[in-house]
Amino acid sequence: MKAFFEGIAWLFEEILFIPYSILRELDQTSWTLSNSVNWIFLIVGFSAMIYWILQLNLFDKNGEEDKDPSAHSFL
Repeated sequence: MKAFFEGIAWLFEEILFIPYSILRELDQTSWTLSNSVNWIFLIVGFSAMIYWILQLNLFDKNGEEDKDPSAHSFL
C-alpha cells in the first residue's frame, strides 16, 4: 500500500506539476509571462462581466424584466 501512495506522489510531483515548475522558473525572467494564467482568468472574467451587463441592458430596454417586488419567491 505504501508503494501505491508513493506512486501517486511521484505522479503529481514529477509529471503533473511540470507546468507549475516552468512558471516558477520563468518568474526570474519575465513577471508578465509567469503570471499568464492570472491574466487569462482576468480577461475571461472581464469579458463575462461585460457580456452579462450588455444582456441586462438589452432585457431592460425591451421591457422584459419583471420589476415587481413580488416577482421572486425569496422577496
